[in-house]
Amino acid sequence: MVLKKITLRNFRNFIDSSFEFGSELTVIVGENAKGKTNLLEAIFFLINGIGFRETKEIELLNFASRGHAEVAGAFLEDGEIHDFKIVLAQRGESVEKGYLVDKMRRRHYQYAKEQTKAVLFTPQQIEMLTGSPEKRREYFNRLISFYDLEYKRRLDNYEQALRKRNRILEHHENLTKLQAELSFWNDYLEEEASYVTKRRIEYADFLNKHPRIDAKTFQIEYQKNEFTRKKAQEIFAFETRIRRTAIGPQKDDVQIYLDGKTKKNISRFGSRSEQRLTILWLKMNEIAYHREIMKKDPILLFDDVFSELDEKNRKIIFGLIKNHQTVATTTDKKILDLAKTPKKVIPL
Repeated sequence: MVLKKITLRNFRNFIDSSFEFGSELTVIVGENAKGKTNLLEAIFFLINGIGFRETKEIELLNFASRGHAEVAGAFLEDGEIHDFKIVLAQRGESVEKGYLVDKMRRRHYQYAKEQTKAVLFTPQQIEMLTGSPEKRREYFNRLISFYDLEYKRRLDNYEQALRKRNRILEHHENLTKLQAELSFWNDYLEEEASYVTKRRIEYADFLNKHPRIDAKTFQIEYQKNEFTRKKAQEIFAFETRIRRTAIGPQKDDVQIYLDGKTKKNISRFGSRSEQRLTILWLKMNEIAYHREIMKKDPILLFDDVFSELDEKNRKIIFGLIKNHQTVATTTDKKILDLAKTPKKVIPL
């Protein structure tokens, strides 16, 4: 599908705005704080039903919105225009979302099946390498959830049950009663965790089957921490002391290595340039994963990444732009003049 137009009402800093996009490269140009990233996030939100910067969804609504916002878009597929819309309504400190396709209401999973997908590039994504294991788990969780709604359901189930199990451990007074209470949650968590772990390992295996970019070879090492009833029994005494669950996929980690004469751990020893190349490798694999599952190309979204890249990495990006509908933000349009492809400019 090709995004033709997006209409925003009370989304971020946009009160009532519409923007049209080219079928190849669209460049959103403007100074900082003009809303370039907000517009890019609106596209991401329209496709996925979530933003990529907010800590709370209420932050997506304009302050003057009176608790209501809409993001709507027209997509072209096989010569026909299809309209997608997400309506946001504030409910206290949370946000309720409604999904429509061609003016017909859809559940989120139905909406997601009919939508396309987007691959997002931002400078902040390097934190996935330099930050805590939680950042790397979040990357896997978000990516897999876009394509596997069962994974998202199982992960939500696991996290809710984990919080309940931790509360039981935190407030227990009688060990015999505690063992009986944990028995149910141990069985439940083992079942949900097994699916989460399996799908994470499968994606790590996919990455390892596509290890090369720009004559460099990468390798993923997925460090799993399984939740099983047997392991829970083995560490029961330890968990009663710390009053917290000590095993499970919430403790998984991912290590990425650059292969050469010696394997280099990118997170710990990679240069800034090598870390940027690693992110490009991950993003190119997202594109390949999308093609394998969806049998079509995703939309590419670039948020002011060109100033962060050297000439060699820019060439890799420009090679991708030739083959995908792309929307990019920049403060300097001259950088994207290097892309030899027709382009539309949206000034902000």
